[in-house]
Amino acid sequence: MWKSLCYNERKGNWGGFVSLERLQEKIRKRKMPLVLDFVPAGEKLPQCVLEHSKSWLEGYFHFALELLERLKGVVPGVRFSFSGFAMEGPEGLLALSRLTERAKRLGYCVLLTVPEAMSSREAEHFADTFFAPRCPWHFDILVTSAYLGTDSVRPYVEKLKDSNRDLLVVVRTGNKSAPELQDLLTGGRLVHMAAADKINRLAQELVGRWGYSRIGLVAAPGAGESLRTLRSKYPQLFFLLDSYDYNNVSAKKCAAAFDKYGHGAAVLAGTKISQAWLAAQTDGYDYAEQAALAVERIQRNLTGSLTTL
Repeated sequence: MWKSLCYNERKGNWGGFVSLERLQEKIRKRKMPLVLDFVPAGEKLPQCVLEHSKSWLEGYFHFALELLERLKGVVPGVRFSFSGFAMEGPEGLLALSRLTERAKRLGYCVLLTVPEAMSSREAEHFADTFFAPRCPWHFDILVTSAYLGTDSVRPYVEKLKDSNRDLLVVVRTGNKSAPELQDLLTGGRLVHMAAADKINRLAQELVGRWGYSRIGLVAAPGAGESLRTLRSKYPQLFFLLDSYDYNNVSAKKCAAAFDKYGHGAAVLAGTKISQAWLAAQTDGYDYAEQAALAVERIQRNLTGSLTTL
């Protein structure tokens, strides 16, 4: 099975598997439903890294690269924030290009969160840019938001039909103020449930060989019964759970997003892994090893609450 999933540079495909199928296959093989999140904003770097770098960005680049190298073959997927790197200027976008390329070569399934389009015209431009054959940022799954409406999502959906790349759409986030808008009641439904309904309609056109659509959702495991309701309503949608870093998130809550075989979802974790050296109160020289230990702890917690067959 693994040979059929290896990337063919010459042919430019993954043995016929689309991206969410490949991510799920990696999760099944490794019993590791985890995606590592790279967001430069506010990230603290060990002094030993900063001392050998000409700038903070150069330090972060080498920091992230070392984590990718250390966790290859263990963590199946990584997510990068386009906006987070863009805030560092042209050098940040170059660093993003090099990191995403390296992540793909190391065998990760690469997710890229792109800025939310503020108009349908902008969404079309974003879709043309990110799905261009020579796009400088290398990814398998694009992550965007639906809160402008479906005309901010459709341009991406159209691109999927001629691509092995897939799409995840944010419907419920885990930040503290999310309920102020996303949990409002509208027409008998919560706003984020209405958003999920819209995405589900688009997703039905692209159901893959394993029964999951090529369009999935980003949802919050800390949102009470919301996650359980989403899973029961949308058995064909893959869920990326945002985010294991929040204090109100537990492995038990995350388990509600998985189907009876332990499939159909992945947990997103960032600072609990990348900043594990801080939590361990070390000098930072062992940041990659501390990250690996954090991954092991997350895996134990998750496998204690669900079984992946």
